[in-house]
Amino acid sequence: MTTIYGIKNCDTVRKARKWLDAHDVDYVFHDLRNDGLDKKDLSFWVKSVGWEILLNRRGTTWRQLPDKDKKTINEASATLLMLAQPTLIKRPVLVHHKNVHVGFKPAEYAMLFKKLRTKNT
Repeated sequence: MTTIYGIKNCDTVRKARKWLDAHDVDYVFHDLRNDGLDKKDLSFWVKSVGWEILLNRRGTTWRQLPDKDKKTINEASATLLMLAQPTLIKRPVLVHHKNVHVGFKPAEYAMLFKKLRTKNT
């Protein structure tokens, strides 16, 4: 099972979904804004890739945070912030058979699915 987490109007998420469709990858799309975020899922992502990779420090939501929140950021506070404001998560987050990948680059997806297909056959 492959799930891609993101926001439907995010350009990067659209590109990732288009790539998955073009390569006949069956997936479920989970809209973080409309469907919310489960604490268990976020904890798994943090353990898998680290909170520093998940936290989007380039987006509008990050820039709008109070400076005190930005200066004192750590795993616990980042996790709470991402749960409260899922738009703080770098997108997309792709989960395939317990493998977590953050962001989208076509070459990385090609390698990821090549490895996964080899591993799962």
